[in-house]
Amino acid sequence: MEALIRMLPQDEAHGWGHHITILITVYWLAHGLSYSVVSRAFQVPVLSVCRLVHTGTIRIAALRQQVIQLPDAQDLDEVVLGFENLANSPIFSKCVGAIDGCHVRIRTPAGPTGQDYINRKLFPSIQMQAVCDGKGRFLNVFVGYPGSVHDTRVLRNSKIYKEALYPPQGYFLLGDGGYPCITHPVAIITPYREPVQGRVQARFNHYHAKARSIIERVFGMMKTRWRSLLFKSLEVDHTFAPTVIMACAVLHNICLTTGDIIEGPEVVDDVGLPPPCPVRGVCGGNAWRDKLAAKLSAPQVYPVELNEHDYL
Repeated sequence: MEALIRMLPQDEAHGWGHHITILITVYWLAHGLSYSVVSRAFQVPVLSVCRLVHTGTIRIAALRQQVIQLPDAQDLDEVVLGFENLANSPIFSKCVGAIDGCHVRIRTPAGPTGQDYINRKLFPSIQMQAVCDGKGRFLNVFVGYPGSVHDTRVLRNSKIYKEALYPPQGYFLLGDGGYPCITHPVAIITPYREPVQGRVQARFNHYHAKARSIIERVFGMMKTRWRSLLFKSLEVDHTFAPTVIMACAVLHNICLTTGDIIEGPEVVDDVGLPPPCPVRGVCGGNAWRDKLAAKLSAPQVYPVELNEHDYL
């Protein structure tokens, strides 16, 4: 809280004060309560709570460029090391991120466009696409598409894809079966589809899942901490919901930076669901994936240092 208060501007256009605005906003995000309940907790009128929550959420979300950043060239080695440790395999020595999408439940918008927000799990939602590092920090967040839109379409309309922002040349991201296996403009390596052919593909999928699962744990941590995104529908207009989601992503990174860690459920999105249908015409990364998997079947040679006892 102290770090957040220092980062936000302190000019107020009302008489409640900077600290009250931040406290009410964070309390509302953390509990997912109605404005009337927050009003009774802080003894502030309901209309004032509504205004303070909107003001505080917009200000927190505005910190995204300061808090959610892609790593510099000198920081890539640290990101790579994180995914090598997660996978416990050297074949992911060029992995610099995990990408996935998350559905945040909202109220069904009024009008004929409301059906566009019904996702494949049959509830209205807004999609959040995110890239994280091996420590669970968000590197890139793209929010706003309705729940019915496929993950691939969300990816192709995101800035990270259109402008080829990340990863750098020679590195790749890890994605699930809902994404295409491609090398350009964004290199994404996906697992082999079931049923796999041979032990090599099975081992590759095993290591791939160990490294990629960090993004699912990140979504779990974010939703566990900020209960306004968990299970219950966001009690705001669907046009304001992306701002709330972005604010929670910003707060997630701030918490990790200040050492406030919380463990969430392993999987919060695709439990018990079959993998999405393959995307046709975008399989240019299969050769790279096969090359990585082939390293698993090659014999591993490790240097050995001998001492006098070994000779004896």
